[in-house]
Amino acid sequence: MVRQQTRRQFLAAGATATTAAVAGCLVGSADAEGVFRPPVDLRGAIYLPARAYNTYQMWADYDEAVVERDLGYAASLNLNAVRTWVNYEFWMEDPEAHRRAIDHFLAAAAERDIGVLLGLFEGVGQQPTEANLEDTDPLTATAVQSPALWHLERRDRWENSRRFVRWFMARYRDDERLLAIEVMNEPGWASLKLRFAEAMFRTLTEERGSVPLTVGSTSLANNAQYLDWGADILQFHYNFANRPGTIENLLADANRLASRVDKPVWFSEWQRIRTGVGFTGEVTHDDWYPNYSSLAPVIRRAGVDNFFWSLMIKPAYVVVQRKNGVVNGVFHEDGAVWSLDDARALKAMSGDDEFHAEERPEWPTWAESVTQWVPREPPEQ
Repeated sequence: MVRQQTRRQFLAAGATATTAAVAGCLVGSADAEGVFRPPVDLRGAIYLPARAYNTYQMWADYDEAVVERDLGYAASLNLNAVRTWVNYEFWMEDPEAHRRAIDHFLAAAAERDIGVLLGLFEGVGQQPTEANLEDTDPLTATAVQSPALWHLERRDRWENSRRFVRWFMARYRDDERLLAIEVMNEPGWASLKLRFAEAMFRTLTEERGSVPLTVGSTSLANNAQYLDWGADILQFHYNFANRPGTIENLLADANRLASRVDKPVWFSEWQRIRTGVGFTGEVTHDDWYPNYSSLAPVIRRAGVDNFFWSLMIKPAYVVVQRKNGVVNGVFHEDGAVWSLDDARALKAMSGDDEFHAEERPEWPTWAESVTQWVPREPPEQ
């Protein structure tokens, strides 16, 4: 199967800079410049259901029909990977319900030849208070850090987190449906999160099976530490660049790093070109909507394995972006897409850019309150 070949080839071949062409599962095609481009090996999306504002909500309100529908949308783009996270707080409430939901998710993905990069902890978001975990108001709902700051502050509280890691590894460390297990998303530099992530990675290593281990890395530079921990796969994120050349240079660096360290390097979080610089940069009147076609051809030319944020159309995951009016995603819940150009550019990574659906560049009605933050064009002088 596609997902199994991908992971095994990575481990066997070392996933050098040319492994994006190794899979051979689909036939490549010539791009607009007439240059032959083989399919990008790993073509993925970050996935949370459209109305889940954090990973707790994804699992506490798990809906099998919604997940199966959404993964079907992913398959229609010839995606063969998704990236998401389990949730420690929900596990503490009901570990058996969490196991059932994880099992269904992995089975539904496998039925569509989609491999899963599954993370354990989340370094981004507000504190996981009951109010934050359950809030579904588009104006106030938030991503949640997991575990809580009070838990991170004292090492003697980490044993329960280790129990969670061991529980997960006992069930999934050899699961062929998993591309990799991610200890934490963006633990950062010198911080409580970083020390915690390192300790949990050590526990992962003690419980290691056949599934590779990784860390959700903010940048290529962070991986110097993660290599020391024993990471099998390296990651990096760059959601917003103000010009394609920035990403071209970054992807060239990633390919060089993959060749030098003889490990896969995944571009596991990206979105679009926009005017402002950096993640918190200015969002102008035409930068708030999805525009994956501004970057997808650059990534395809580089042949870098990647995951874009996000499969489903939804208000931005973090509040700082949402208050800039940012919306992410490809698919509405009914299967319409925000942009046919985006959908076709993403599918083109497989060597096939034919895609047909209703195009509807509109906010979902259930999230329209966020449009009050959408930047408006300045009045003509």
